[in-house]
Order: sequence, then C-alpha cells, then structure tokens
Amino acid sequence: MRVLVIPEDSRRDQYVLKPIITAMMTALGQPRAKVQICSDPIMQGVSEALKWPRIQLILEQYRGMVDLFLLCVDRDGDVNRRASLDYIEQQARVAVPAGRLLLAENAWQEVEVWVLAGHELPSDWAWQTIRSEVNPKEVYFEPFARTRGVDGNPDGGRKILAEEAARRYDRIRRLCPEDVAALENRIRADFSTGP
Repeated sequence: MRVLVIPEDSRRDQYVLKPIITAMMTALGQPRAKVQICSDPIMQGVSEALKWPRIQLILEQYRGMVDLFLLCVDRDGDVNRRASLDYIEQQARVAVPAGRLLLAENAWQEVEVWVLAGHELPSDWAWQTIRSEVNPKEVYFEPFARTRGVDGNPDGGRKILAEEAARRYDRIRRLCPEDVAALENRIRADFSTGP
C-alpha cells in the first residue's frame, strides 16, 4: 500500500507523522506500506492545507501513485476544524479514482501531542491537561525536548522523539482516541478492502 501524508507544514511535521503513521499502518496489518510525506507542494500552514483547490492539485499530481491520502493538520482549539476536513473528504470522494481514498484528521491539538503520548512524561503533567491545552507544542513538547537534550536539533527534537514514541504506538492510540485511534479505525473500516 502506498500512503501519502499531507501535513499542514511538512518541514517539521514530517518528522512526527512519518514514524507514527508507519506504526499505524503496521498495526493495521500493512507492515510493508510505503509511507511518504507530501513535500511538493509544501503547505504553508493549516489555512493552505484546508483549501480544496490545494488538496485537489495534490490528488491530481499523485494520481495513480498513491492508494491512501491522509491529510493531517492541527486542531489548534478550533471546534469547527472537523467540518472543514469533512468538506475536503466529501470533495475528494468525487476526485479520487476508484480504489483510492483520502481521509482527513485533526490532531488534538497539535501533532506533537502524539509524540508526547508515546513517552513517559513528568509525573506532575496531567494527560487531560496536555490534551486540552491549545498550545501544547510550546507548553509541553518544547520543554520535554529540552529535558531530553534534543531541542537544539534542526527539527526541534521531533525526529528522535517521534521514532521513540512510534515504538509504543499502542500507547499513542490509547491516549489519543479522538484523533489517532479514530483515524486508524476509519482506515480499517473504509479501506480494509483496498489495495
């Protein structure tokens, strides 16, 4: 299976999404799935990633090369984000060839929370507080990366921390039911008979 993940900004999100989506595909019985991150074109933020013409361009550009398109953006506290993603999915049903699928998910609140879910965190951090924080990247992820001594990496520590977290994918799925588990369940239900 060929999977193309479309992030809102591939320059940093790629380091989080590739290992975690790869682990998700393995959990779905697709250990040889080829997971790639869309870096052409590079979306420049969530507002660009939520524009149907931009997504349509990607679907046309990668037509025939991808079985499953995954649009993954941050929720950023926007309670209407799901409606925007539903609209894109609805448009894609017409644009994507038979046997192919586009699913869209919003990380609750940012994809860096998925990384945190795969790690043992400081005992004074409450998981539900992390999940409800609108800016968890700044409030939790960046301090965590500092304590691990990886914040000075060009990716801000995302690559190494996400690879470590992906090894504990079951924990990520359990702690992130609204987004990670929901996406996995949708792939299983909607794409189980696909390529």
